[in-house]
Order: sequence, then structure tokens, then C-alpha cells
Amino acid sequence: MRATVQRVREASVTVDARVVSRIGPGLLIYVGCARADEDADARYLAEKAAGLRIFPDEQGRMNRSVAEAGGEVLVVSAFTLQADARKGRRPSFDAAAAAEQARPLCETFVQAMRAAGLTVREGSFQTHMLVHSVNDGPICILLDSTRLF
Repeated sequence: MRATVQRVREASVTVDARVVSRIGPGLLIYVGCARADEDADARYLAEKAAGLRIFPDEQGRMNRSVAEAGGEVLVVSAFTLQADARKGRRPSFDAAAAAEQARPLCETFVQAMRAAGLTVREGSFQTHMLVHSVNDGPICILLDSTRLF
């Protein structure tokens, strides 16, 4: 399982001209599930994302987690995080989990974030979404449950 974690001032998801989720300052997290992923991968990534110290402290150093900063979280499923673009120009998505497998894994991720005490909003699974965000920094962190990076 992979995630792109972005520190944002605000973020929202729109589907069919209707805003379905919106947060203020916090984290926008794109999550992509792989065929080999299990619940343990989702829980690991959620714990890692929730604990990332990427918010400023009183001295302006990145030393606080999203919870310590009082931020919210918006989780958006994005199978494209599993893209393999090493050959040619058209990415392969063969490693991406099918929707039937990915949906419960994304739900496990969201529930683990909520269990960490965070306010979590969600995108719309398996739907074309317009995602608006105002990145803060910009701070973008890549996470992988197999610890490739």
C-alpha cells in the first residue's frame, strides 16, 4: 500500500459539481492499494501518516503531528499510486488491487486514522473526483507499507 501525504491549508473533493468532503488545515492523503496488500499494510500506513511530524512547532521546526497541530485529514483513494511507468510512456496498473479488495483496505486505513483520534473525511471511492488543495510548504511525503522508500 502506498500513500502520498500532503500538508495542506485546505482541501476538498467534488463529485458531479457537489462538494462531498472538505477540510481546513491538515493532511490530504492519497492512498493506493496493491494486490499483495492486507489489513496490516493499511494499519501500518495509517499509524505512520498519523504520526508524521510535519507541522511546525513554536520555533517553526517540523516537529508536530497532525493531531498535535489540531488538523483534519482527507483520505482519497487513488489506484494510480500503484502505477509502474518504468517501461514506455503508458503506465501499467497491473499491481493495483481490484476495487473489491481495495475498498475494504481503504476503509481499514480510514478507521485506523479515526482510532488515532483524528477527524477524517473521505473522497468518493471508485468515482471521478475533482480534488482541490492548497498545499502548505509544499510538504509531500511518500509512504510505502513494504518500505521501498
